[in-house]
This record gives sequence, C-alpha cells and structure tokens, in this order.
Amino acid sequence: MDSLKSSILKHLYFNSTQSIAEVSDGIGKSIPLVTRAINELMDDDLIAEIGLRASTGGRRAMNFALHTVAHGCLIAVAIDQYSVSVSAFDLENSPLSAVVKNAIELKEEEQVFAIIVNMIEGLVADMDGRAILAIGITLPGFVDAQTGVNNSYAPASSLHALRENIRERFHIPTYIENDSSAIAIAEKYFGAARSVDDALVINLNWGVGLGMVIQGGLFRGHSGFAGEFSHIPLADENKLCSCGKKGCLEVEASLHCAIDDIQESLANGERSYLEDIFSQEKGIQFEHLLIAYEKGDQLTIRAIKKIAHMLGKGIATLIHILNPQKIIVSGRGAAFGEALVPQILSAVQEYCIPRLARQTKLEISDMADVQLLASACIAVQQLEWSKKTNNQLSDKTA
Repeated sequence: MDSLKSSILKHLYFNSTQSIAEVSDGIGKSIPLVTRAINELMDDDLIAEIGLRASTGGRRAMNFALHTVAHGCLIAVAIDQYSVSVSAFDLENSPLSAVVKNAIELKEEEQVFAIIVNMIEGLVADMDGRAILAIGITLPGFVDAQTGVNNSYAPASSLHALRENIRERFHIPTYIENDSSAIAIAEKYFGAARSVDDALVINLNWGVGLGMVIQGGLFRGHSGFAGEFSHIPLADENKLCSCGKKGCLEVEASLHCAIDDIQESLANGERSYLEDIFSQEKGIQFEHLLIAYEKGDQLTIRAIKKIAHMLGKGIATLIHILNPQKIIVSGRGAAFGEALVPQILSAVQEYCIPRLARQTKLEISDMADVQLLASACIAVQQLEWSKKTNNQLSDKTA
C-alpha cells in the first residue's frame, strides 16, 4: 500500500467522515489522485461510502469513512508513575473492553515490564481472535517516537527499548510516545483543541506535562523533547524535584504535591474525611483525593486550590512566551473540573500581562481516560499502514 493510501486512512481516522474534496484538502493531494486511491481502497473493503452530504445548492458529495471491522482493533497502554492501564478500541474510538488497571512503581523497571506484558496478553486473549491492527503505548520520560526509545532509562532496561521489546513479544506493530505529547494529539483531534491552531495542553498528573500544538501540529523542539513544563524553576520551596533539581514547578503544582500536603496535615492532626483512610492505609491515593473533594472535604479543597494557583503561575509564563489561543488542562487532574479555574485565573491575573491574558482562553478537558485514547491515537498516527498489515488482518479474520 502506497503512502497516499496510508495518508487517506489516517486522515479518515482523525477526521471521521469526509468527502473526497475534504480528504484532498486535508492531505494536500489532488482530487484525481485521491479519487483513484479511494476507489482502490473501497475495492479492498478498507473504506466505505456512508451517504451523501447535505445539499449546498449543487451536486451532493459522497461521504467516506473507515471500514472499521476490516482494520481490526487497537490496543492502548497508558503508563504513569503508579499505574498501568490497558484497553482496546475500534477505529471509531469506541471501547471494546473494560479498562484494566494495575498499580505499579515505575522505578521498578523489570517488574513493570512483566506487568505490561501480562496485561497485553490478557487483553489479546479477551479479543477472542479479533484482529489487532497495532499497539500504542504512552508513558512519561524522554521518549523518542521515531526510534521507539525512552531515554529516561538506561539501555539495559526493558523500558528503554519498550517498543521493540513489545513488538518482538507479540509480533504486532507497536508504537510509543511521551504521555503529554500524546494527550495533546488526542485533544487536538478529538477534544478541546479540535478547532484551534495554537493550543497548549497541560497534562496535570503526578507531574505537570505539556504538549504544544503550534500552527495545527505537535511542536517537539530541536531534539524532540519540548514541553518539560514540570521543570521550569518557579517554585519557592526548597523541596527536591524528581529530576534532582530544586525549585521546579512540579513540587508545588502536581497531584503528588497535593497528596503530600494533605498527608503532612493529617500527620499533624488536622481533621478530614481522609483521616481514617490515611490511618488504615498509610497513604492517600488519587481516587481517595477525588472522592474527598466531591464530598467537600476542606483539607482536600485547600490542597487542590494551592496547586491550581501555582499551576496558574506557570501558565502565565507560558502565555508570555507563546501567546497561545487556548490553554487546556487535561490528564488525570482535569477530573477536578471547573473547580480549578478560579485559582488558575487568579494566578494568571496576578502574574500575566493583562493584554496577553485576555487573548488566551482557559479550558478544562472533559475527556475521561484521555491517556488511553491518546495511546490509540499515536498507534494510528505512527502506523506503517501497508498491504502486509492488512493481509495479516485478513489471515487472522479468515
């Protein structure tokens, strides 16, 4: 399969139904070339006609979409510092399985690799023979999507060449991306950045990641590692960051910081909905934090307000440097919703030039399990779509 057909299939995944003219405009190829390629893809049963567009006064154009069953499914793997989640999606991003999650300590590298393998094995078995088009993996670190290497790990680690290790284990096309970059891609095509050319997507999680959509595309920087928002030196605390430096934004603006703050207060005898959980389990998990917040627990509200204000300080810096159209707070921490907005905007007002601040819209993402969707997105985006791939799918579904 040539690159034109691969581009058309990817374009239809990210843009759903499209006319020939829209596909032509989207991938920058002529209408005759696109028409011929689409007809061949229809002959191969890889795309389908799905009806005529609404009339605009002339001849109604035909809509086309992926024939999702013919392409098989995507396995999505989302990894953060304390958990691995897996799920399967079809090419309309509809889940085909429940989300399976396991607790981990990401620093326990070989143990984490074994858990990832076991979880993928279980999911493949649950697909009951359904063809698998690709595996997409997202995780923190200095991930080089082209080489498939995570440079945050030593070459001897199974997580260093995670893409190749999973490919060799399952013989399925596998792709990898930094979690925050992938989330920005998901928000660009399916979320709050869909109609925006210049947007900054903040991944509020155990750290504070950043994916930058500039002029409609993901900005990676010279070496591919742009977006280390967590490590901008804006914090006043003398606390050591995970990177080994002091003063990083992460130590005052992450979910880690909020939980540390709550646990310190509980240890000092402050009253809270969380005190029994803290006493019994010797720690607070994110799920506990979210429930406490929803119940109006004052200690939790104070901690979330504190990190939101610091996040706003960091956002003010981003506005000064990049002047984006929109800033989107996504990731796990977006579950706190609009409650984050007043503190963020208060800090932006305090630290940002008003003329610039007024030109940037702040939005909290409402995408649930966004990192899993992001993993599916990067699998398609990086996929080496070929005749061989689809022949393998035909063999599996025969």
